[in-house]
Amino acid sequence: MALFEVTDYDKKIWEEELKDFLPEKILDVHCHIGKPEFNKPAPPPDPKKEKRTVTWPGLVAKTYGMEELLETYQLMFPGKDVKALCFSNNGFGDAVNNYVSEETKRVGFYSLYYSHPTQSADEVERKIREGGFLGLKSYLDLAPAYIPRKEIRIFDFFPKYQLERLNEMGAICMCHIPRDGRLKDPVNLEQILEIRREFPNVRLIIAHIGRAYVKEDVGNAFTDYLNKEPETMYDFCANCCEFAITELLKNAGPKHAMFGLDMPILRMRTHRIEENGTYINLVPPGLYGDPSQDPHLREVSEEEAKKITFFAYEELLALKRSCEKLGLTRADVEDIMYNNAMNLIEGARKSIYGA
Repeated sequence: MALFEVTDYDKKIWEEELKDFLPEKILDVHCHIGKPEFNKPAPPPDPKKEKRTVTWPGLVAKTYGMEELLETYQLMFPGKDVKALCFSNNGFGDAVNNYVSEETKRVGFYSLYYSHPTQSADEVERKIREGGFLGLKSYLDLAPAYIPRKEIRIFDFFPKYQLERLNEMGAICMCHIPRDGRLKDPVNLEQILEIRREFPNVRLIIAHIGRAYVKEDVGNAFTDYLNKEPETMYDFCANCCEFAITELLKNAGPKHAMFGLDMPILRMRTHRIEENGTYINLVPPGLYGDPSQDPHLREVSEEEAKKITFFAYEELLALKRSCEKLGLTRADVEDIMYNNAMNLIEGARKSIYGA
């Protein structure tokens, strides 16, 4: 039995829209893997404690190991050669980091170490080298608990002493920026520039185009800030905002954009819309439980649900529209879908481990 259903509508999207648009080789630069047994027991809900993350991503898949990932690629991208840069789907911990290291080596994929801001630079480097990792991934929920969610900064979960060591190593930093202003937030933008200025050898990836999931999230980020640091890389994983993707490709250029899926999240069956300056995931009825548990979820009718495909396909359709709008070439698409990420990975590998 297949891991999930691929409907006739999904097959139609693949055959008519995506199959020929995509190159034969694909590198997913943003992928989570793990196992339920690596999850730490959740503390009882505290109504006084501010929640730092949204709920809906955790509703897509309860388990997502390497075998599930490989089957997902076969189901969604039949006939394509897909590889991934992977990191933990269970947060920080030795067990899941070891799992990521072992599984990516086994199948010939690549990996990042999921770090904690309390780790010393020496510990971070040791963990990277022991596991054959290419750099770090961390997350805003690891920032010290006393910092209010809206005030978290990049350096609260990627402290400078860790970035300095990554700079010495020439390693990758996969940065999921915090704050409600997302990409356009001035604190985020200044700290991105600070990282590029102080740690120029860090191979910095701004994940999700800085969480610019709707047009309002972009602001003047590219025109007034990020144009000063043209070497920064961006992935557009879990991003269906055609405006944001177009602005990325137009301003940073197709050599600085990378494909990612944020698996297992993009297994989700959804059509994303923009409404009142935020995003809404339209989903089939009953598929992800009670939609009231997250303001970004909204169920549609059974009839409408027949025309809802994978989140992954929605992202790629937005990319295709952007590429057509800007007149990008087949070579540009190959760079975005594979070459840029492979060059970044190979650069990090050689810098950390030698030729």
